[in-house]
Amino acid sequence: MNNKNQSVFNLAVIVASLGYFVDMYDLLLFTIVKRPSLLAVGSTDGTILPDSILVMNWQMIGLLLGGIVWGVIGDKKGRLNILFGSIILYSIANFATAYIHTVDQYIIFRFLAGIGLAGELGAGVTLVSELMPKEKRGIGTSIVAGFGITGVIAAYFTFHWTSDWRLCYEIGGILGILLLFLRISLVESGMFKQVKLQNVSRGNFLMFFSDGVRFKKYFTAILLGLPTWCIVGILITQSDRFAKAMFGSTNFDSGRAVMIAYAGIALGDIVAGFVCQYFKSRKKGLLLYYFMCTASILLFFSDFNNSNTSMAVICALLGFSSGFWIIFITMGAEQFGTNLRATATTTIPNMVRGALPLINMMFLNLFQRDMGLTLIKSGFFTASIVIFITLIALYFTEETYHKDLNYIE
Repeated sequence: MNNKNQSVFNLAVIVASLGYFVDMYDLLLFTIVKRPSLLAVGSTDGTILPDSILVMNWQMIGLLLGGIVWGVIGDKKGRLNILFGSIILYSIANFATAYIHTVDQYIIFRFLAGIGLAGELGAGVTLVSELMPKEKRGIGTSIVAGFGITGVIAAYFTFHWTSDWRLCYEIGGILGILLLFLRISLVESGMFKQVKLQNVSRGNFLMFFSDGVRFKKYFTAILLGLPTWCIVGILITQSDRFAKAMFGSTNFDSGRAVMIAYAGIALGDIVAGFVCQYFKSRKKGLLLYYFMCTASILLFFSDFNNSNTSMAVICALLGFSSGFWIIFITMGAEQFGTNLRATATTTIPNMVRGALPLINMMFLNLFQRDMGLTLIKSGFFTASIVIFITLIALYFTEETYHKDLNYIE
């Protein structure tokens, strides 16, 4: 049997938290420095919006592909192999981004960084989930997410203090390499070591689609995370445009909004572990956060959102209500056997991230270009549809709070 560490502050939790900190620093840095960095590499005021969406979409596609690659490696070769390989790739890619001179180069290196970043959170959550007792694994993963997400706040203040977007990317690459040395002290999951000795298929991505019940679990697990990236990718990232459309603001800082929202997400993720602990249920915890998401979205599009101050406060509320990210990822780890767990836990959040281009297509192409709706109506309808889909997915999702993870598919 696997000897599980009873403490929620064990080495795996600490290192996974630091890893996710660097992951989030690098992942959201583009949204913070998008305007000065894009102008520096050839964009104009008229092309910044499509160029920023293009760069973000390719980063998300990289996350989608990387999630599959690293997930398969994690179940075939071990959880630690993901952590070492992914961090080397995204550290090099982020450092190289500091030396780009065209939008095309920006796209290439954010795509490569996306592939590397895809492995960090899934591997960390898988390792923590398998090394901790089931009564505490929710709190352990919440600590990982709560601390890790503060990497976005660090990215914001790094740019705020240096005003040098190239230096910010260099720092991201250096932080990754420093983290690599901490990883050396980690040990592999005992559950994985046991499964490795058995004659069983490991890391077979196609197994998610070869069985109806398994596919349903996998598909609904992905849908559970959609509101977070709808809120961050559209409402928060484009909050400066919403502020101008809603109350005529010309100086609302979307980068600051991202920082505020992620401070809320960090707090929400930490609270989420204790909420699930209180309810003894992941599903009830998610339902509470979805209700808060819905209320915050309605507030965002209401008459109360009429100044830079109210917009900032509502962005914080949107962030906190989106702090269920770690709940649905933990549920992804709990729903699948040890021979598929890393693949599931790594691909599920990156499938959600990879769905952002589709959400953007609904927001921009369907509602604004094809149907001619305003920015405000397009944002409201997009968020409403995403929340509706997610609530249906939650209904069909199994409860996993008390589930023993020592099994195989």
